[in-house]
Amino acid sequence: MAKNDLFQHYHAAPEFWDEMRLPDGAVRTHYEAVVRELSQLPADDLKRKEELAKQLFMNQGITFTVYFENEGIERIFPFDIIPRIIVESEWLHIEEGIKQRLKALNLFLKDIYNEQQIVKDGIVPASLIVTCPHFTREVFGIPVIHDIYVHIAGIDLIRDADGTYYVLEDNLRTPSGVSYMLENREITKRIFPNMLADNSVKKVSDYPLILGKILRSLAPRPVGQPVVALLTPGIFNSAYYEHTFLARYMGIELVEGRDLVVDDHKVYMKTTRGKRQVDVIYRRVDDDFLDPLVFRPDSALGVPGLMSAYRRGNVALVNAVGNGVADDKAIYAYVPDMIKYYLNEEPILQNVPTYRMEDIEARAHVFANMEKMVVKRTNESGGYGMVMGNKASPEELDGAKAAILADPRSFIAQPIIKLSTVPCLIDGKLQPRHVDLRPYALCGPQGIEIVPGGLTRVALREGSLVVNSSQGGGSKDTWVVG
Repeated sequence: MAKNDLFQHYHAAPEFWDEMRLPDGAVRTHYEAVVRELSQLPADDLKRKEELAKQLFMNQGITFTVYFENEGIERIFPFDIIPRIIVESEWLHIEEGIKQRLKALNLFLKDIYNEQQIVKDGIVPASLIVTCPHFTREVFGIPVIHDIYVHIAGIDLIRDADGTYYVLEDNLRTPSGVSYMLENREITKRIFPNMLADNSVKKVSDYPLILGKILRSLAPRPVGQPVVALLTPGIFNSAYYEHTFLARYMGIELVEGRDLVVDDHKVYMKTTRGKRQVDVIYRRVDDDFLDPLVFRPDSALGVPGLMSAYRRGNVALVNAVGNGVADDKAIYAYVPDMIKYYLNEEPILQNVPTYRMEDIEARAHVFANMEKMVVKRTNESGGYGMVMGNKASPEELDGAKAAILADPRSFIAQPIIKLSTVPCLIDGKLQPRHVDLRPYALCGPQGIEIVPGGLTRVALREGSLVVNSSQGGGSKDTWVVG
């Protein structure tokens, strides 16, 4: 059988850090075995494996929701079969940096909902906190079990042209995508059954076990078998597949708001045998919809009285209510200061340089360099509310400037980072595409655990730097190798 020549014809742009190729065209050492093995396969075999992966995703119902396309709401999540490989020494650096960052962010959340010492000491401006739409006054002073606010975090990392990793974003409310990380690995096992063992790839399959253990450890009452439930908004939510996946793998109940009731400040699940007290709720419902008696009165997704049970310490909520204040992109700019303030350490992982648009000098600099900037709304996610200066028309740039001037608090700007590239099998050819990385960290009473790898998201459109699935992105299996 003839070998394929895909890798010989792969050319990465020299201005970007390519994860597989060195600037001189040589294959990086940690990719050599995989390139050698994949090069032995006939091109038709690779195409068959690609088709098999699509069928497996289809059969498993691994979907996400796109709200802006006319081709239908549900789409199969695009998966590229060529793995993204990270060497273990780099991974250990990433892991150490994420743990440091989460320790500081957790201390910040505890502080901001209690003493607010970081504000009193002038490290973070009070105006930034009080104008944050996700600063939740209703939970001020409520004790949180084990003082853990962030139990589950998805920290988005990117890699610049010189190979440096930067934190792009902190996702501390209801981070999604972990089911894709786990399913990507399962599908890789099916299509390349020997390659994972041959390359000593670290496993990610422990994630549900670790999360389940943490959830059970948060039970407020001393019971041998705490009742844990995953609260989902229901089948029309874009991440519903993930909710069912995680509940099944952890062996916990999957419930909607209508399945729960609060009685005497305790939460109960309705069952055919009567009411059963719930100890821990892993909620995938946003703060605003959790309790119509406290937040949005029109919410049909939440549970009336849930916040009273939370306030009395009769139920643990994962993640804690009010974490969105630490997700705000304007507050993100202060995380390096938080690390120095709370931990007396220098940040291991750097932020992307960030300009707050309330700062007149920063705003002038951004306006003078708009074509080199990405402008983001401080409380949007999923790639929405973003203007890429190098792709925007003069009218779009003028519109962004006008929006910033009208409401500077709601915007930040960052220089456009030259995201690293990876080889992707597209239309039968290997082509470079830009990627980020979302490792998932789990924080419990025993510390922080991170399964080695995470979700590599790929900007499948040629030249695009936007990796979000809602904007046409896909994903890859992420290997950490020794």
